[in-house]
Amino acid sequence: MAADETYFPEDLFADLDRTGPVPLYYQVSSRLESAIRSGAIPAGARLENEIAIAQRLGLSRPTIRRAIQELVDKGLLVRRRGIGTQVVQGQVTRQVELTSLYEDLQNSAHTPGTRVLAHRLVPATEDVARGLGVAVGAEVVYIRRQRSTDGIPVAVLENYLPREFADITTEQLETRGLYQVLRARGVTIRVAQQKIGARRAHGDEGDLLDIDGAGPVLTMERIAFDNTGRAFEYGHHCYRPDMYSFETTLVAK
Repeated sequence: MAADETYFPEDLFADLDRTGPVPLYYQVSSRLESAIRSGAIPAGARLENEIAIAQRLGLSRPTIRRAIQELVDKGLLVRRRGIGTQVVQGQVTRQVELTSLYEDLQNSAHTPGTRVLAHRLVPATEDVARGLGVAVGAEVVYIRRQRSTDGIPVAVLENYLPREFADITTEQLETRGLYQVLRARGVTIRVAQQKIGARRAHGDEGDLLDIDGAGPVLTMERIAFDNTGRAFEYGHHCYRPDMYSFETTLVAK
């Protein structure tokens, strides 16, 4: 199937029950879901638009829109501006552990991609200075990246590092995870303070994540320390909620 072709398994809907008690949107949604989960509709396939599907099936556009939205809400389909509705490669579920997103994607059989948006020295703000344990106004390394999984944007990552890491190159950041780069330099990653939350997207985050400009995003703030107790990273990241989730195990005491 060529990259610009759309996909629609019309035979799935040959026997829709148009007079029974089961809503038509549910019948369409459940059949599409079964086909996606079984692989009959492959990951990455782009569906025809709602108008075309409605015309093919002789149904109303609101019926098809609701069916599609059910699968978007389940993380099986994603709406991408300029591309259309696409079957996702699988939502990224991340354990709440001291790992990088790049490593988590690799370990879960996804293909990580990185676009470096900013990479420069900046004066430390109060928050950054407090996080890294440096003086306000001291030069620190600022890195901003767009992370994708299997070609679909999933996160915007902002990191601040001590001045000594200013020689990390853009090429390294594009081809490896930040923690991989730091470990190669002898940093022993030991412990981190981490906070997970949610908010509305702001600035250019909507464009970078391919979501509505004021849509919701998951957030994570982290201060990581090496084996000497020194902070080597202060970061705050945002993630697409339909493509990403955090997972942890709770144990009773």
